Amino acid sequence: MNNSIWILAYFCQHYGGRVEVDEFGREHLVTLREAMEREYLHLAWSRDGRHFEPLNGNRPTWPEQWMRDPFVNRGADGKFHLLATGPRDEDGVQRSCLYAVSSDLICWQTRKLPLMRSVSQARNVWAPEWFYDAQAGEYLLLWSSSFRDVGWKESRLWSCRTRDWQEFSEPRVFFEPPYSVIDGTLIERGGRYFLFHKEEEFGVQKGERRAIRLATSDSPDGPWTLFEGPYEGAVVPTITEGPAVLPDPQGDGWLLLYDFCATDDYGISHSTDLFRWQELPATEVAFPLAARHGSALPVSQEEFAALQNVFAAMG
Repeated sequence: MNNSIWILAYFCQHYGGRVEVDEFGREHLVTLREAMEREYLHLAWSRDGRHFEPLNGNRPTWPEQWMRDPFVNRGADGKFHLLATGPRDEDGVQRSCLYAVSSDLICWQTRKLPLMRSVSQARNVWAPEWFYDAQAGEYLLLWSSSFRDVGWKESRLWSCRTRDWQEFSEPRVFFEPPYSVIDGTLIERGGRYFLFHKEEEFGVQKGERRAIRLATSDSPDGPWTLFEGPYEGAVVPTITEGPAVLPDPQGDGWLLLYDFCATDDYGISHSTDLFRWQELPATEVAFPLAARHGSALPVSQEEFAALQNVFAAMG
């Protein structure tokens, strides 16, 4: 693992405004600047997990396919499997997500997965990810769905399972804490399962509660026990989303990567036990400009050399 190159898969965006809620509970869109959106797959690389250098000049590495929130990892078959928030369906909602598979992170075969087709009230399939359950020999897919007009209103994490990416179990509620939740990511350590996620609450009654929290379980299907982090239950101190966890390439412990969605920036925290996290100073981390909601995975030196050859030539 220490000889691997870490790849960050992400998309690029600057918000043009933000939603604020006044004392009467009314929502207002506050304009910040001209919006910027490059909602395609981008790749960056790092040796230390702290400094990520974009490939292809921070331009899309797959410009033909629209997506947000890309999650990429290597499957049990050795191939790279990608899930992402995809385009809207024909009826104007997002009950499907984007799925793609590749042997090299360069050429992709893709199709749409209608994960919430049987749940007609669902409005979206957001930030899908997958976790390989080795004991069951199955991929567990998880994502957030809401049943109102926007994703931060009463969202829950849902899941299904597949062995072959062709047939999928019926979707079910995976995680239903006492708050709206999005952006779940799941890892296993020593037979214990860690579900990092974003509490997505803001308004007159609850205030700003939009940071990353943690729940744990002895099973990948739950039930889940909430860990009360030091920041009003969160494990990071400010508005963040899109968590990604990786073993620290520089030694013992773990790194938690996250998107400072309100300020168009990225950050990292370090932990030795996956519970207590210390944010690294901004001077010790570096990310591509405008990077949003990424996932991190290791590749070999040979795989990285192939990426460099292709995207240096494209650039």
